[in-house]
Amino acid sequence: MQIIESAMSRSRTVLLSLAVVLIGGLVAYQTIPKEAEPDIEIPILYVSITFDGISPEDSERLLVRPMEQELRSIEGIKEMTANAYEGGANVQLEFFAGIDTDKALQDVREKVDKAKAKIPREAEEPTVNEVKMSRFDPMLVLNLAGHVSERTLTTIAKDLKEKFEGLSGVLEVNLVGVREELMEVVVDPLAMESYGLDQAQIISFISLNNRLVAAGSLQSSEGRFPVKVPGVVESPEDVLNMPIKAVGERVVHFKDIAQVRRTYKDAESYARLNGKKALAIEVVQRSGANVIDTIDAVNAIVDEERGYWPAEVEIVASRDKSKDVHNMLTELQNSVLVAVLLVFIVIIGILGIRSALLVGVAIPGSFLMGILIIGAFGITINMMVLFALIMAVGMLVDGAIVVTEMADRRLAEGESRHDAYSRAAIRMAWPIIASTCTTLAAFVPLALWPGISGEFMKYLPITLIAVLSASLIMALLFVPTLGSIFGKTGATTAEARRNLAAAETGDLDDVTGVTGRYVQFLKRSLRHPWRNVAAVVVLLIVVYAMFIGLGRGVEYFPDVEQPFGMVDIRARGDLSTDEKDFLVRQVEQRVLGMPEIEFVYAKTGGGNRGAEDQIGSLTLNYIEWDQRRKADDILAEIRDRTSDLVGIIIETRNRTRVHR
Repeated sequence: MQIIESAMSRSRTVLLSLAVVLIGGLVAYQTIPKEAEPDIEIPILYVSITFDGISPEDSERLLVRPMEQELRSIEGIKEMTANAYEGGANVQLEFFAGIDTDKALQDVREKVDKAKAKIPREAEEPTVNEVKMSRFDPMLVLNLAGHVSERTLTTIAKDLKEKFEGLSGVLEVNLVGVREELMEVVVDPLAMESYGLDQAQIISFISLNNRLVAAGSLQSSEGRFPVKVPGVVESPEDVLNMPIKAVGERVVHFKDIAQVRRTYKDAESYARLNGKKALAIEVVQRSGANVIDTIDAVNAIVDEERGYWPAEVEIVASRDKSKDVHNMLTELQNSVLVAVLLVFIVIIGILGIRSALLVGVAIPGSFLMGILIIGAFGITINMMVLFALIMAVGMLVDGAIVVTEMADRRLAEGESRHDAYSRAAIRMAWPIIASTCTTLAAFVPLALWPGISGEFMKYLPITLIAVLSASLIMALLFVPTLGSIFGKTGATTAEARRNLAAAETGDLDDVTGVTGRYVQFLKRSLRHPWRNVAAVVVLLIVVYAMFIGLGRGVEYFPDVEQPFGMVDIRARGDLSTDEKDFLVRQVEQRVLGMPEIEFVYAKTGGGNRGAEDQIGSLTLNYIEWDQRRKADDILAEIRDRTSDLVGIIIETRNRTRVHR
């Protein structure tokens, strides 16, 4: 082939190109964002409307119906569901997979803007949200605890939240267990009556004097000056010194009839770590961000700020995805090294050390070229990409082995290195191309897999296609060029030369050794071809029959051991936050003390992202897998310990399986 001949005649250019590819692949491997799971586009949007105090019936009539009438005209909707509850409503829109989420988000916002004119003015601004995988599983959960005041922990948590949100890899930061601060006015009823005031007047005074007044600017011959009208309450003194009534020459201020103090709203959520009250900081990853680098940046901020905290404050990471990603990357590197060593061992015994080195170059070269390709398409390194790279280890060396073995044979026949590798690459080009294309053809349908499952799984075939295509280039261009410079025959004995000559042009009966015995076996098999066909058919039938009769069935993901588990707690009824926390504490007390659980992170309320009736959850961090039982056994014991609790539903789960 012309391209192979051109590459062989320009060896310096090819070697320079190989160096560029290897260096570019290494740089891409270091810079490509790394995450645990691919952050796929889920075609689900939901509109949330809040109206304090509205009943479910009125919510359906005043909020849901006007919104549904506008949203139903949007194209591409697969299903629309609505939920009206006390205090608000939400409408969920599921689109067909593969839709442009950004365009769908824009269309929904336009329809929501039209529907706002039909809903009560007292309702809060409707919000349009998209469902992200990263929102359901934060990449990092930090827990603040210590024997300090709630105000101290809250101040630290809010300060960290502000700094974390400034990082480019952070999408949002959620605080759990943090109450909103407010200013409480306590009125003395006797003093209020003595001055002839009532509660309505006092509330009106506060609301009317706590407004932002846009006064504009004053323009004169000397210039233009902005006018600011102080009207927003910023401190308790602003309220206390506010005049509310004049009696003769005396002015009555708020401090004459009331006291003002700083406090917090009633708790809407609680968080605890190992039974101790704590504030949780959930850091959500931005799509396409590097998990390892982002968490390292978060930890750097924590280390920097820790010096300003009281000594009693502790911070513990109950969830850290960077460890999972780091472990997967380490396993990939180990797999590549083991694969290269095994290839060396096998090829050294057959073709010699130099040929083994040539074949071994194809593995990291194909990997780095493949990573360079997927990086150019904006694909992150995640668990599906890593699985594909590990799968490709055994497939990407086939072409290099065929070319190297063919060249080794020609070297044994006395040809020069340049001619041997050039003719070997040209002679085996089409068989290698055909073999690679048939392998790629098997993965192309997987890349076109529809639905959310296809969006999740497509990274595996795309990575395999990139790496195997890179291996084809390595086998036909780079390996022959390297062989023309460093290649050396591994067949040096006279018997090996006779076997090579006999296999190429002579009588196959003259071939000796293992290859000769294989030739004789093939001859005996080909004398009765129909027997062989029948044996293969029977074997296929037996295999399928054994799978049907003895197989364990089919599952989407294998049940692998997990480093953490979840306990979801559900209950029906109009429960207050304290009542929900009481039920969650009952479950928490049954779990605390289990030696195989390192951390128990309990969360009550705070907008649980699970079922509608979910009141709280426990996140369990297990100790090392080699020091404990299986996760399923631990979860089974938790279900036994909580089986006597009435009025609640306990649901335990890990990443791959749910137990009720």
